Amino acid sequence: MNKCFMATSSVFAIVALSLPMSSWSAQSALQSKTFTGEVTDSICAPSGSHAATIAKTPGMGNDSETCTRKCVAMGAKYVLYDPTNHAVYSVEDQGKLAQFAGHKVRVTGTLNGSSIKVLNIKELD
Repeated sequence: MNKCFMATSSVFAIVALSLPMSSWSAQSALQSKTFTGEVTDSICAPSGSHAATIAKTPGMGNDSETCTRKCVAMGAKYVLYDPTNHAVYSVEDQGKLAQFAGHKVRVTGTLNGSSIKVLNIKELD
């Protein structure tokens, strides 16, 4: 019975020591990060430019801001496009991006897959 107790105690000790490590890795994955890019829309972001949409569809405007707003009005979602990495990030907080449509921004938030939960957003010059 003493051997059984020792084996069980060892198993519990290993499990107890591994729990803080798994908790730590989950917390570190949700640490805030900074992302830089343009607030655009899910229609134009894959091409990295509004030019094609503006050329194909009269009435989309002549600039990134107008095109982004019109695409969102048609059902697209606001996204953050990082031209350096050619990455498109969806954004959970759509309302926080609306005022920055077509503008370059720095977003601080947590990344879950390819979706950012915005903590702070600042327009860049």
